[in-house]
Amino acid sequence: MHRHARLGILISGSGRSALNIADACEHGRLDATVALVVAHREEVEGVARCRARGLRVAVVPTGPNLEDRLDACLEAASVELVCLAGYLRRFRVGERWRNRALNIHPSLLPKFGGAGMYGLRVHAAVLAAGERETGCTVHFADEEYDRGAAVTVRRCAVETGDTPEALAARVFREECIAYPEAIAAVLSRRTRGTEARVEALR
Repeated sequence: MHRHARLGILISGSGRSALNIADACEHGRLDATVALVVAHREEVEGVARCRARGLRVAVVPTGPNLEDRLDACLEAASVELVCLAGYLRRFRVGERWRNRALNIHPSLLPKFGGAGMYGLRVHAAVLAAGERETGCTVHFADEEYDRGAAVTVRRCAVETGDTPEALAARVFREECIAYPEAIAAVLSRRTRGTEARVEALR
């Protein structure tokens, strides 16, 4: 992967994580650029927010051949690393995106992960289980929900009297640190791998 890597961010909600990643790119914390933001509906809140920020946004509706249409959209934008940021549709990793797709989940996986576990549902489950600690996990995406190898994990306390909303806000502060860190780590690994291959050819 070359310098200034091109990121594709998939969203289904507010777009806060996409904007956080865009901030990290613009402020030099990531040697990357947000090449494309993709949502499955025009009405998704993050679509307007990302466009207002000047990011390129594409809407790829759910329907027949979704995976093929999504791949084509990402390839047309020369996306090198896919970042799932609250995308509530299954993303086909396959060989095309293997080790080139990340996901963030608002718990300490493997706890409170899997199909149907997203947003406030996760935080409500953490509270119901009486957990003393939670956090977020950035991991490589694969064909199973929330099962790929972890790249970055950040932790925070569960406090007495927490509501799902209060816990979500605390975890999101960790997510804002974790996702850029994970992207940077993956890009660094790929850069080192490319340099090693070039050196081997000399």
